[in-house]
Amino acid sequence: MIPPEPIPSTLVDGFNRRISYLRLSVTDRCNLRCSYCMPAGGIPWLDKSQLLTRDELVLLAQVAVKIGIRKIRVTGGEPLLRPDIVELLGEIGSLPGLERLVLTTNGVGLPKLAPAIKAAGVSGLNVSIDSLRADRFAKVTRGGSLPECRASIDSALAAGFRVKLNVVVMAGVNDDEILDFVDLASSHPLAVRFIEYMPTRGKQSDPLLTVPSDRILDIISSRHQLTVLTSGLHAGPARRFRVDGWPGTVGIISPVSCHFCNDCNRIRVTANGMARSCLFHEAGLDLRPWLKNGDAEGLAGALKKVVEIKPETHNLTRDGRSDEDDIGPVIMSRLGG
Repeated sequence: MIPPEPIPSTLVDGFNRRISYLRLSVTDRCNLRCSYCMPAGGIPWLDKSQLLTRDELVLLAQVAVKIGIRKIRVTGGEPLLRPDIVELLGEIGSLPGLERLVLTTNGVGLPKLAPAIKAAGVSGLNVSIDSLRADRFAKVTRGGSLPECRASIDSALAAGFRVKLNVVVMAGVNDDEILDFVDLASSHPLAVRFIEYMPTRGKQSDPLLTVPSDRILDIISSRHQLTVLTSGLHAGPARRFRVDGWPGTVGIISPVSCHFCNDCNRIRVTANGMARSCLFHEAGLDLRPWLKNGDAEGLAGALKKVVEIKPETHNLTRDGRSDEDDIGPVIMSRLGG
């Protein structure tokens, strides 16, 4: 039987980019305090009454799919901390027209939940792991356990997920582990993705931590011959490569040195219902008035408006910009990175 052709997205922004990808944050809470994500003391959590309910999240996903979203990534915070996460994923995963449901996690708690999440309709997992050295992993995450993270990756593979490893590369912190991470793809069907450090904490960020993607590729190419891979349907921003004969792949995500705004196909919704068309622009809409009233038609109009106001590029590079252009710290646990 020939599978049906995918339904094209009907969402097109002012720069002729077709929007088919929604990043949906379901909680701002997290059980780690990664150094590039939040201060050591953490941040005040939203009151639980401010978080979108399961019914609201499902309605949002349903309307988004109806108007052209084909891929949904559930994020946080740490989405596995949400008590109803399996039920929520099951309801979203069963929506007609949704072609891919994926989830980003730090892996804590995944060994217990992996089979249920797979059964709920999630096809792929992104697991954050920024070091393969236990002491360094604990320092970057401020309390995380590398053995637990490795166990979560093993459990995801055993459950049949496509697994991507998200590695934020930081100069002088973990850039000496790039080849160690690449070696994981030699023996496991993992997509190892190196992500440039982004100044998400505004003026508190250290731009010297950013290792340009070309430098990362130079390091990898010094040992391995890479073959460029083409991007598949609903692909994210990673440039993908393979070493011949390896079961895994390598990816590079370059939001700073070589931004991918021209091909951006996404919008995002925060844990408290703010729709954003770009991670580094404040322009967006509060969806709660329509969600609280169950107004599907109004919600569809609001999401289309978010697509219409999507900027051409992000605000990430500060060259030639005034201090007034700095939107300040981006609270990734609410936005869903």
